[in-house]
Amino acid sequence: MNVQYRGTGRRKSAIARVRLVPGTGKILVNKRDLDEYLKYETLRVIVREPLLITDTLGQYDVLMNVKGGGFTGQAGAMRHGISRALLEVDKELRPILKKAGFLTRDSRMKERKKYGLKKARKASQFSKR
Repeated sequence: MNVQYRGTGRRKSAIARVRLVPGTGKILVNKRDLDEYLKYETLRVIVREPLLITDTLGQYDVLMNVKGGGFTGQAGAMRHGISRALLEVDKELRPILKKAGFLTRDSRMKERKKYGLKKARKASQFSKR
């Protein structure tokens, strides 16, 4: 029987569906290696953080499907999803993940554009004459 743990992570408009399968520690995102998928090392560190602080880095293969948003939002969604999946593995990890802030969904979203303005708050330059 194949044991797997699931978690869903969200950030901005990105959604990551995460599966943890006991294995060697390879991380696949949309059937591609993490290093190939994310260009920036800082984002790769963000994704691996929950595994590092819980000392489970080489114990599970992480399989993720990610949709929507840009790569920064996707990295945040992956971290959130991995953290939730780790909770299914072991409930004892909750205080560690909670203290690091990985279980809280980052609810900040892009503000909508208002009519008459160029962006959400940016207006055209004021002209006196």
